[in-house]
Amino acid sequence: MAAPERRAFAHRINRTVAAEVRKQLSREYGSSPQLSKKHGGTPQSVPLTEVVEPVDFEEYLGSHLPDAEPGLLRDLVEFPADDLEVIHEPRDCQTLEAGIPEDEKQDARVRDAVQVYTEDWLIVQRKYQRLSTMYSAVTAERQKERQKGLPRQVFELDEVAEERNSQGDSDDMKHCSASLDDTPRGSWASSIFDLKNSAADFLLRSLLVRTAIEETDRTNEELRKKNRHSEILALYPAPDEDEAVEHCSIPEVPKEHVGQRILVKCLSLKFEIEIEPIFGSLALYDVKEKKKISENFYFDLNSEHMKGLLRAHSAHPAISTLARSAIFSLTHPSPDIFLVIKLEKVLQQGDISECCEPYMVMKETDAQKNKEKLEKLRVAGEEFCTRLGRYRMPFAWTAIHLMNIINSTGMLERDASDSEGDRKGTWNERKRKTYERMSVGEEMCSFSSFRPATLTVTNFFKQEGDRLSDEDLYKFLADMRRPSSVLRRLRPVTAQLKIDISPVPESAHYCLSPELLHVQPYPDLRVRPTKEILEFPVKEVYTPHTTYRNLLYVYPQSLNFSSRQGSVRNITVKLQFMAGEDLGQALPEDQGEAEGLLTDSSVSYQQVIFGKSSCSEFAKEGYTAVVYHNKSPEFYEEFKLKIPANLTDNHHLLFTFYHISCQQKPNTPLETPVGYTWIPLMQHGRLRTGQFCLPVSIDKPPPSYSVLTPDVQLPGMKWVDNHKGVFSVEVLAVSSVHTQPNAPAYQDPFEFCFCFPGPIPGQVLHLDPCARRIHLSLPTKRCDPDRKQHGI
Repeated sequence: MAAPERRAFAHRINRTVAAEVRKQLSREYGSSPQLSKKHGGTPQSVPLTEVVEPVDFEEYLGSHLPDAEPGLLRDLVEFPADDLEVIHEPRDCQTLEAGIPEDEKQDARVRDAVQVYTEDWLIVQRKYQRLSTMYSAVTAERQKERQKGLPRQVFELDEVAEERNSQGDSDDMKHCSASLDDTPRGSWASSIFDLKNSAADFLLRSLLVRTAIEETDRTNEELRKKNRHSEILALYPAPDEDEAVEHCSIPEVPKEHVGQRILVKCLSLKFEIEIEPIFGSLALYDVKEKKKISENFYFDLNSEHMKGLLRAHSAHPAISTLARSAIFSLTHPSPDIFLVIKLEKVLQQGDISECCEPYMVMKETDAQKNKEKLEKLRVAGEEFCTRLGRYRMPFAWTAIHLMNIINSTGMLERDASDSEGDRKGTWNERKRKTYERMSVGEEMCSFSSFRPATLTVTNFFKQEGDRLSDEDLYKFLADMRRPSSVLRRLRPVTAQLKIDISPVPESAHYCLSPELLHVQPYPDLRVRPTKEILEFPVKEVYTPHTTYRNLLYVYPQSLNFSSRQGSVRNITVKLQFMAGEDLGQALPEDQGEAEGLLTDSSVSYQQVIFGKSSCSEFAKEGYTAVVYHNKSPEFYEEFKLKIPANLTDNHHLLFTFYHISCQQKPNTPLETPVGYTWIPLMQHGRLRTGQFCLPVSIDKPPPSYSVLTPDVQLPGMKWVDNHKGVFSVEVLAVSSVHTQPNAPAYQDPFEFCFCFPGPIPGQVLHLDPCARRIHLSLPTKRCDPDRKQHGI
């Protein structure tokens, strides 16, 4: 029988196998890393390792419309329609009162801008941001938590390897004789040795049972879903922060910055003799930075009898001025911080040394011996309180090195959860902690975990009339840290001040904010409060304002009246906040004439000056301490003002200089005005702050003076020392409304100020573009009125 002939199409089939093709290419091109092809007789080299450019995702989306993608692939191309979501989050109010101005005469736009401090947060965020590839500390922590519940995958080959490692060398050789390499297929299942010694599997009785295909698919689907992890991508190891290409940080809701806080309680103040009321103040100073880092806290520890000597000069004291404890905040702890205590007394005839002499020489044990002298001093003290009870004079001072308290009391043991919390948190939080951490001695300078201490301070120094400035104070504080002869030359004043210093508890009750608002919780409004003292950080703190704050601090520094003719020796400076020459806000005519100012009754005084201790909450005027018989005195006073939100060009600070007659004489007034000067608060739509050296006028200011600066040579006015600057004063603003001259262009992380026509506060957009989450935050700047355009 003849062999069948091959059909025609079979002759055209190429029966060359792949192995022959590889051999042919190897013989033709050898082991060269490049292949050559001939096109038109010209050889070209094509690299085997040619780099392939990745696909441009945006370009691909632009050329491949989602409608062209079939079925389920369309979900991978399209952006989710519900990705953006808007959340209304209630604002947590820390105080019982809203704290925003409620003046009906405010401009409507200003009133709307101020309402931002009480409205709820409007948060715009991406719902599916958690599925992105950007690194997020929250996502990494969540993924690690998911992996904790996953069962450990154990494979048979791993078990065999563990068994082999646990047996001896002889067993290893025995296993090697029946290794996988000796089996035909090279797998464990085909190993003859292991197959004979392995246990039999369970019988699959339903293996040969005829089952419908649909039922089998349904059963398989149920088995696949059984014990399946909800997110399969969680099996992938959590990304490492150091290897992340892009970070994703979800910003927290803005909140007011608070540093490490300490609580100072003033318990008692006793002297060897008690003849007159003594008043005290506390403040924090940084010697290294030569900066005052807190506002003043005023306290009154006098007995009721001593307080009664001044009832003629003060109304019923507000409960906020009766505080004896204060909370200080420290953003940048340092071993160079001192708590400075200053004491004042009622002004009397005589210099500081003469007035302090009884406190230095008289002892309580010699009361019977000096009974007549003490009685005479008490009678003189009552007379001075009756006549000069409005005025003060410097008395004594001392300082406490806070670092000594920590070293003497020791540090509390840190909780393990605290150290664990330092490692956790969002990337933004850890970055902020790292930025704020001090390079040296952070643990030693921590004021949040030391043991409470009760101190009895006995070393007070007499104030020197010619060394009252802050520069002199910094020199004294520097000498307190090392043995020096400077402090030894200062005469001590015998006294005992007992105070408590401790960290602030987590939930402090009965606290007042720097604006005298009741901080929650405050169960009973009749309880003596604790004041929160405003901090002046050494370095800028880049956080947005979340509460309304509009405070002004005025610091008279020095005055030079050496060329002033006449009896000008016991000088005090009276500060008044003036609203301008509005006739609708005039004082009664008799009061205006009594003040010795304008005779047209066109001046408006406003009670915006914070009271000190045992007085009214606000006052319309404030006085500096008097240095007896000194024509060029130095001042250390601090005036704190609560200024209105809608300042105009007519608002200004008026300084009136008085000579105080300490000795009562017939036909001699108690106060004699000897000079005037002023500072217009608004200039070109901005709040004026900083250092000023002002000329002083001998004559009363003329009408409409508030719109001009005292540097302008007004006709018909006489000036001290030929219109030279003789009065130095510093003005500091802590405001969420007004822009400061040295304020940064933006704050952390980003801020954009929407500008509207006119000098109104701008609305700030707190934006973190990495997280694509937006907070409608609060105004931290004031728009420039010269920028009239709308937009950003």
